Amino acid sequence: MVISDIADTLGRAAGGLAAPFSDPVVRLGVTGLSRAGKTVFITSLVANLMDRARMPGLRAAAEGRILSAFLQPQPDDTVPRFDYEAHLAALTGPEPHWPESTRAVSELRLSFRLKEAGILGGFRGPRTLHLDIVDYPGEWLLDLALMGRSYGDWAADVLGRIAGRAEAAGFLAGASGVDAAEPHDEPRAKALAEAFAHYLQAARAAGYSDCTPGRFLLPGDLAGSPVLTFAPLPPPVRTPRGSLWREMERRFEAYKQKVVKPFFRDHFSRIDRQVVLVDALGAIHSGPKAVEDMRVAMAGILEAFRPGRVGWIAGLLGLRRVERILFAATKADHLHHAQHTKLTAIMAALMREAKDRADFAGADTAAMSIAALRATVEETVSHEGRELDCVRGRLLATGREATFYPGELPENPAALLAPARKGAAAWLDADYEVMTFAPARLKLKPGEGPPHIRLDRAAEFLIGDRL
Repeated sequence: MVISDIADTLGRAAGGLAAPFSDPVVRLGVTGLSRAGKTVFITSLVANLMDRARMPGLRAAAEGRILSAFLQPQPDDTVPRFDYEAHLAALTGPEPHWPESTRAVSELRLSFRLKEAGILGGFRGPRTLHLDIVDYPGEWLLDLALMGRSYGDWAADVLGRIAGRAEAAGFLAGASGVDAAEPHDEPRAKALAEAFAHYLQAARAAGYSDCTPGRFLLPGDLAGSPVLTFAPLPPPVRTPRGSLWREMERRFEAYKQKVVKPFFRDHFSRIDRQVVLVDALGAIHSGPKAVEDMRVAMAGILEAFRPGRVGWIAGLLGLRRVERILFAATKADHLHHAQHTKLTAIMAALMREAKDRADFAGADTAAMSIAALRATVEETVSHEGRELDCVRGRLLATGREATFYPGELPENPAALLAPARKGAAAWLDADYEVMTFAPARLKLKPGEGPPHIRLDRAAEFLIGDRL
């Protein structure tokens, strides 16, 4: 560790000394991959924590110990506020629609006035707890796995993984014709980076998860800068100074140091609790390769966390580790409840490696199937002599009501994970469909948050012990 890193760490630790003498704060990180529903999760969670009629699984709410919950300005003045009011209006207005996806880090503080549990609750006054919810763009999460890798290792891994993908054909054709030992040429580097970024966009649309570097998908004010002008190349025999390979290598290292490391230092290192949202149904629909890509990507993400419990001395110094991690398969409302147990089992199996690592480090982990905003109702219909458990909702494309049968998930998750690990091109004996539903039109009663599936149980696991 260099001197500047030591000084930075000590400075943050000193800044945490005041924390034990003020109202306690829990920082909840909400992460996930594209289309996992982070914005909807945060919006519905906050709405249901403020109006708790639909939260029987949250013990503090069921026992009446939450006296009030209210929004306050977040403590980080340089982080944009999560636009809760606009997102809630989008989901609950007369013509409800899904809000825009996360494109930057944002934060929201929800403060609770709480009554103590048990006999002492009648003698002690109310206490305050602050919940700081931090939303991370899913596209940036995957970059954390780059921190311990060299450019050569990363390039070899990417080129090996995307070989044979139709979405990568254009980029691979261009990269194969490049001699990286030749002198660096900026137009050529730019063309390669643009072709690689085009592949990443296509791969994400096709359902693949590991689309690093994440800022290639959401460049923001870094668009056109050298830290976003590199691409994976086959290694040349020689790598002379001034070569294209050396420059690509330098820019890869700059990306880690100037983009990924500050993001990890300023945000991830301060998280107490974590929820990882996964569109498992979307990956299953996209096929075995997408499922395996998701498994590898999520395992890589969790390597960057520091799961485990923090001792009192470390807590006094402001040093934090992730104490609880929830792996949540979203869009459970796209399935009849009879299949939710199967989806949870698949989620647990998909995250097994990452979960085992977190469990070993001392963190509490759980897998769950949820829908932060329920957009469907359940129906059982007769079809060709069979009773099918279906869901009915308003189609996003047309606005018309439709009944949908997604297929039957297997009882044993190995039926999906085994062919995924073997690189199968398609599922042999099943076909899993997905449908894109629009939010349902809601008529909320006073005290009610938006309808959901197991959001109360998710909240109980993540923060129930602190309430």
